Amino acid sequence: MSERISSFEEFWPYYLEQHAHPVCRKLHFVGTSLALGSLATGFVTGQLWMMAAAPIAGYGFAWVGHFFVEKNRPATFTYPKWSLEADFVMWWKMLNGTLDAELERFGITWPLPASRLHAV
Repeated sequence: MSERISSFEEFWPYYLEQHAHPVCRKLHFVGTSLALGSLATGFVTGQLWMMAAAPIAGYGFAWVGHFFVEKNRPATFTYPKWSLEADFVMWWKMLNGTLDAELERFGITWPLPASRLHAV
């Protein structure tokens, strides 16, 4: 991606392309779920180490998906705020069963056509 994205509306389809592989999306879902659970558990029990584990769980699973499955560079390195926001949007859409329609809306399938692949 050579030009800078200037809005979340522009970023969202780019983010989805970076998560075209279903296994990558599932790893994100697991990591985000573990991170949210870790935050909630830490808050309820007062165990701060549980809260500290949240980003490790979230990013750990996500980065495995990017580096070993999707074989691309995580969007969070370039767009950290929008990437975190988009991760929660994707998680919610996976949870409520609307992500497939969103992927279809943007024409995102796996494998991505070579013309839509972004460099790592």
